[in-house]
Formats: sequence, C-alpha cells, structure tokens
Amino acid sequence: MDQKKDIDNKVLKEIIKVIQEINYGEVVITIHNSKIFQIEKKEKKRFI
Repeated sequence: MDQKKDIDNKVLKEIIKVIQEINYGEVVITIHNSKIFQIEKKEKKRFI
C-alpha cells in the first residue's frame, strides 16, 4: 500500500480540464485496481 502510483499526465490534464469547465456540479473519479478508470461530470444549471 505504500507504493506510489504514477498518474498519466494525459489523465491529470483531463481531470483539470473537466474541473475548469464546470461551474456547479460534481466530478467523480472512479478507481479500479488502483488506477483511474473513469471520470464523470455532472453539471447543474442555476437560474437565480
């Protein structure tokens, strides 16, 4: 468990891109076998 897992730079860039694009909502990162398997974005629109 103490082993550091390297994250692919392409995956990190995609996570940052998704976070920057969203104003309200959530980003879910799914891990499978200690690796990032999936990124989901759920965006909410606010009409205030």
